[in-house]
Amino acid sequence: MKTLVIVTHPNIENSAVNKRWVKELKKFPNDYVIHQLYEVYPDEKIDVLAEQKLVDQFDKIIFQFPFYWFNCPSLLKKWLDDVLIHGWAYGSKSGFKLAGKKIALAVSVGIDEHEYAHGEKYKYTVDELLRPFELSFEYIKADYQPFFAYYGLEFNSTEELIERSVPLYIDFLNRFKTR
Repeated sequence: MKTLVIVTHPNIENSAVNKRWVKELKKFPNDYVIHQLYEVYPDEKIDVLAEQKLVDQFDKIIFQFPFYWFNCPSLLKKWLDDVLIHGWAYGSKSGFKLAGKKIALAVSVGIDEHEYAHGEKYKYTVDELLRPFELSFEYIKADYQPFFAYYGLEFNSTEELIERSVPLYIDFLNRFKTR
């Protein structure tokens, strides 16, 4: 069974790591379906039924995005609000369409990991900052899995660091597929 990777990057062409991850995923068309929200919805008008039908086809879903302003890009938030609606994703006998589906996040984080800690510059861990996603997916009875984060590219996005992220991301996805 393929894994759906929902990529949400508002400027993927100028991305360092997310663009590279997408390029790598395209090498495995039998394993991954890449769904780029900003490419599909440049006007940000989401076709809710089409998205629900797409998500319904997969048992494993990754949300890949850059982590900035301690959150996801606005189109992903809009997608969550528009697609995961009452009666479909939760709240009725016919709801909970994502129940049991494995869901995880793959985030690129510009700041170094050590700065996301108690007593450090950003006060909280990335795990703590991603809790709203965890809670949302648990609310709709999805099987929320541990996230993947790659840190430290904001001030040092060398090709070497970007390339170092690729096998780590693929390893994460391979472990996710076998859970």
